[in-house]
Amino acid sequence: MQDSEAFGLKLPNRGLAFGDGFFETLIFTENRLRLAADHCQRMQQAAAALYLKLPEPLATPEALESTLAELAAANNLPAARLRLQLWRASGGRYTPLTESAEWLATAESFVADDSPISKVDFALKTHSIYSPLSFCKGPQAWLYVRTAHERQQRGLDEIILCDAAGYVAEAGAAAIFWMKEEVLFTPSLASGCVAGVRRAQVLRAAQAQGIACREGLYSAQDLLAADAAFTANVAAVREVQQIGNVVYKRLSNCLSDLRAC
Repeated sequence: MQDSEAFGLKLPNRGLAFGDGFFETLIFTENRLRLAADHCQRMQQAAAALYLKLPEPLATPEALESTLAELAAANNLPAARLRLQLWRASGGRYTPLTESAEWLATAESFVADDSPISKVDFALKTHSIYSPLSFCKGPQAWLYVRTAHERQQRGLDEIILCDAAGYVAEAGAAAIFWMKEEVLFTPSLASGCVAGVRRAQVLRAAQAQGIACREGLYSAQDLLAADAAFTANVAAVREVQQIGNVVYKRLSNCLSDLRAC
């Protein structure tokens, strides 16, 4: 463990130079790492896609939880939002010389926010882009920076990304779900959305309750025609009250069950 002021980054750094790596956002609360197995699986997939080898302290759900629990404890954080950044060790230009990865984990205080989202609209300046790496976090982070800037400039509480063909992909930093005639819908990964760990958990929870689930390519009109909608990421599941001028029904009882993890 190092104090942030004493931390120095070895250069050259392939993460800075080429974006040769990925990151993961995790929540530690109630003495456990939320969805540790899902996080580890996505990290393993991301590492494989980038031809990287996960370091031993992060390579299994048990090791990952132990490593990050130690970080939370060292920072006296009973509830922590954690960021795990991985990048390839130095050497080479576009062609890498190693599959070894270096990593950095940071922690900050976490306070849950499950409050409803009232002012939502579709992004006008940026669209999602499908790629072999769009399922993980990092390679296309600039998309979300642009989208967050637009959300801020337009005074929105949340913003919805579509792909270039107009199919709904995700919210600015969360998966998007909606209910229509008692069926749960969410965009497929083909839209360019992140394969969120909470997205997977919501689908599992819905299926366990006997709710029919559909993943696919859906237009903005499909979302606007829904009965109800909500967003989901590792930090929270939040009800969407309105997109543009469309007002949705309440989903309180259903959301209570889907928030369990």
